[in-house]
Amino acid sequence: MKLSVEEFKKWKNRRITLLGMSGVGKTYLSHILMKANWFHYSGDYRIGTRYLDEPILDNIKQQAMQVPFLRNLLRSDSIYICNNITVNNLQPVSSFLGKLGNPELGGLPLDEFKRRQRLHREAEIAAMKDVPEFIRKAREIYGYEHFINDVGGSICELDDEEVTRILTEHTLLLYIKATKEDEQELIRRAASDPKPLYYREAFLDEQLAIYKREKNIDYVAMIDPDDFVRWIFPKLFYARIPRYEAIANTQGYTVTTKELYRVRDEKDFLDLLSIAVRRKR
Repeated sequence: MKLSVEEFKKWKNRRITLLGMSGVGKTYLSHILMKANWFHYSGDYRIGTRYLDEPILDNIKQQAMQVPFLRNLLRSDSIYICNNITVNNLQPVSSFLGKLGNPELGGLPLDEFKRRQRLHREAEIAAMKDVPEFIRKAREIYGYEHFINDVGGSICELDDEEVTRILTEHTLLLYIKATKEDEQELIRRAASDPKPLYYREAFLDEQLAIYKREKNIDYVAMIDPDDFVRWIFPKLFYARIPRYEAIANTQGYTVTTKELYRVRDEKDFLDLLSIAVRRKR
């Protein structure tokens, strides 16, 4: 969605999609806006509660079945397992995605890892295609005037034209670009606490081959899962930047993390968004 400064000022029911790497402040901003009558749509929450709910539960049950005490209780229907995913606790989604490498260190074989990556991609595409319906629900059922779409960091890697069309048609796309200082901080955080990530398959194959050569590793089962995430994150980070920028340059607007961190309330955000619209024009 593209707006002139005048159109932006008259925009009654605002609908924003936030783009950017995890950690740049998308959820931070969403929480601020929730206090001002904005509906918070979390793409990751929708993925976990709707599109990956069954695979996540299957994964948890598979782990539980390895414990004899729990296996007997599950097989006799004496207990049941359910997800407790919340907007602020998406650990079940992350744990399902998993990390590549040595199974003795919690890693996944390459085929299984890629299967989960594909499931996540399909789930994220479906969750983004749900946005127009949730815009309607937010207004007609819950009475929210405005809508904030808090998407995962992998949105730029979906390569799905329909998703881009839907989000552009129904929302204003706002890319939160990390400053050089914040780039290094995000990379440092990823190194200190390596988390499961989504990779385009072509990117994964290319980087995995390089990693194995550099580390003199022949088999995926020899990879330390955390070491691989630490190694690949900076490469993923800088590979995503031009993808975000391409979307923002043609379909949306850009603000920096430095600008965003000064936002304390809805007025601050709208002032910043107005600046982004004005300088794009």
